[in-house]
Amino acid sequence: MITIATWNINSVRLRIDQVERFLTQEQPDVLCLQEIKCAETLFPRDMFERLGYGHIAVHGQKGYHGVATVSRLPFTETGRHDWQANGEARHVGVDLTGHNIHLENVYIPAGGDIPDREANAKFGQKLDFLDRMTAWSQSLDRPTLLVGDFNVAPLDCDVYDHKALIKVVSHTPVEVAALSALASAHGWVDLGRKHIPAPQRNYSWWSYRSYWREKDQGRRLDHMWASPDLAARSCEHRMVEETRRWDQPSDHIPLITGFAQ
Repeated sequence: MITIATWNINSVRLRIDQVERFLTQEQPDVLCLQEIKCAETLFPRDMFERLGYGHIAVHGQKGYHGVATVSRLPFTETGRHDWQANGEARHVGVDLTGHNIHLENVYIPAGGDIPDREANAKFGQKLDFLDRMTAWSQSLDRPTLLVGDFNVAPLDCDVYDHKALIKVVSHTPVEVAALSALASAHGWVDLGRKHIPAPQRNYSWWSYRSYWREKDQGRRLDHMWASPDLAARSCEHRMVEETRRWDQPSDHIPLITGFAQ
């Protein structure tokens, strides 16, 4: 079995000890990180290489955004799409050598605070990003795994209070519709809901502003989607929620999916 993890780490250098703890404990074959918040030259390669994750693809920038894929398995980097059309580092793709898996690691924009394209340019950029991904998805012709922080909680049960959040960015009808169009463009299978069917609790993010263990005000913003043929190979999917209780944690938790070879 091949295990692939995804985690919005919210600064890889700040939380490098937590990443090491996670890799040592869970030992996934591949880890996709989002929001690494560092330039490629400052990415902490030494720790990953020491633990055996010597195959590294980093698309970073100073202080913001950025994605990285690290692996114990050989891969070939295949591309860095600029789906926001503004030069931000939000995607890197790789092919896992000999495993028939094309892995796309993406950090979709959050979209600001106002769910209105005219009043909030960031919201428009988010929708345009999703539209460009949708057009890209239509041309895919190989087994692909799309993972990362999508910044959209699509189902009513993917948030702690649907009625309270329906006008809040990440759960608005227009974002849900855009994500649904993306899903339909390739027949993507949402592995989170394949293995943890709705309406079961399946949160991946809790705001720093609330005491999440008491209020459990979570949202499912992080996702792992697979092409139909690759989804058929998925054996398990789980969340590592304990990381949210670690000291100075990321506001997101890791997801891990296992695939039959």
